[in-house]
Amino acid sequence: MLDKSDRSLLTALDRNPRSPIALLSEVVGLARGTVQHRLERFASSRDLRLHSVRVRPAALGLPLRAVVTATIRQSDRLRTMAGLTAIPQVVECLAVTGSEDLLCHVVARDTEHLHEISQAILSVPGIQRTSTSVVLEEPLEYRIAQLF
Repeated sequence: MLDKSDRSLLTALDRNPRSPIALLSEVVGLARGTVQHRLERFASSRDLRLHSVRVRPAALGLPLRAVVTATIRQSDRLRTMAGLTAIPQVVECLAVTGSEDLLCHVVARDTEHLHEISQAILSVPGIQRTSTSVVLEEPLEYRIAQLF
């Protein structure tokens, strides 16, 4: 459970993920050692990716984004996930409920590249069927600050 200081620290990090510990300490009113300890606790619990930044795929020459849903053979789940992990353009994959089993976020150079990626996904062991939707815009970016 997060206390008030944890929430303040996470809010400060959300505003500026590259803040040094000394600045975070000052902003949240905690000792540097306490801030360091809390950051380590967040990292070890996988609640915070300490050394990560969100780079827009377009900056890497991959401006096209798509969402690929897939139905998989559950008995092949481990092989399926290994196969999807091997496709660099699959940047995130979520197991979901409903008529589909997986929701994968994919990036590509253009529609031809997206087609190649789609074919690679279809060739992964355990993938039975996919559906691809191209992302037209991002009217609401990923956000969590409002949750604090």
